[in-house]
Amino acid sequence: MILPSASPVSWLLALAAAAAYAVPAAASSRLSATAARNALLLAWVLHAAVLVWGLWGDAPRFGFAPALSMTAWLVLTVYAVERQLFPQLRARWMLAVLGAVAVLLALLFPGQPLHVTASAWLPLHLALGIACYGLFAAAVVHAWLMTRAERQIRQAEDPQNGIPLLTLERLTFRFVTAGFVLLSATLLAGWLFGEVLYGHAGRWDHKAVFSLLSWITFAALLLGRSRFGWRGRNAVRMLYAGAGLLLLAYVGSRFVMEVVLGRST
Repeated sequence: MILPSASPVSWLLALAAAAAYAVPAAASSRLSATAARNALLLAWVLHAAVLVWGLWGDAPRFGFAPALSMTAWLVLTVYAVERQLFPQLRARWMLAVLGAVAVLLALLFPGQPLHVTASAWLPLHLALGIACYGLFAAAVVHAWLMTRAERQIRQAEDPQNGIPLLTLERLTFRFVTAGFVLLSATLLAGWLFGEVLYGHAGRWDHKAVFSLLSWITFAALLLGRSRFGWRGRNAVRMLYAGAGLLLLAYVGSRFVMEVVLGRST
């Protein structure tokens, strides 16, 4: 744990964001829709400030927890946009909990300092990877909403989201497709320009293996859906498996390096 390295500004911003997330998470049933929406919006803005300070503050740092924090922020951004298109979408409580946990985790484990000698293209490569994480995380959230709605229909209950299952399924696989495109671009850039980005050519390590396995899983899922009409629980399970492998690729490997082994590289 690298808690002592967190600056006072990081502490203040992170705690303020976590407190703002806690309002809709803990009192969602007692708040009006407008109050809950405003609290989540405030938390989203504070969360963005935490991320900006972590990357461009006095001592820029990055690691597995900031990556998760950025992923959570991107999922909340997607939710905010979709709420404008589908006002009946209801996932505020779950996303508020996700945001609070991600912010606090990044405060406890802010990662390793970014080297000033790193390639100027490295931030773009990291941005592609984080955007890929965000899209697949959004797909996982939609798959969970789809599974919950399907279960409620089977139990003769009114779905809480009020969004047709086919719409949720279509949104889920749009996110999977977009995430797959970014994942392919990220892996290709890493292998072709690894020496420029990281100072060494692409090599087979745990991150590369898990990334490739996740790419194969998502490719099989999209191919199966396109050619054989895969859908329902089996397709959702493949999505969860691919997302789990992708999570292990960077977040898992960095967690082991930073926390378990206490190393920066």
